Amino acid sequence: MKLLLNIDVPDVETALRFYTTAFDLKIGRRFGADFVELLGWPAPVYLLTKAAGTIGAGGDPRRYSRHWTPVHTDIVVENVDVAVERAVAAGAKLEAAAKDAAWGRIAMLADPFGHGFCLLQFNERGYDALL
Repeated sequence: MKLLLNIDVPDVETALRFYTTAFDLKIGRRFGADFVELLGWPAPVYLLTKAAGTIGAGGDPRRYSRHWTPVHTDIVVENVDVAVERAVAAGAKLEAAAKDAAWGRIAMLADPFGHGFCLLQFNERGYDALL
């Protein structure tokens, strides 16, 4: 099996600038003007242009204002504070400042398209601290 991360966006060029700047991802391949593969995470990221209002999975119209979803991306970084600064400078919205947890640190953000993500910095025990 292989995991792929597909992110619908209203404008692939804007998304490309955000994800390459915020996370240092690199363009793998372009599949026309509206579909780009990014590399640099353990799973490839595919940015797909999908207009707001078009119908997505489950019959719901796509919207790019901030929205909640039970599935989101957690990005593990070496230093949460540095990663937050970089992501915000690239256009992310900080929703919850970095705070300590038993397993490390976490900050909650949203990309410019309303997709939530967390930045995680594990301590030496990581999630084992929860056992």
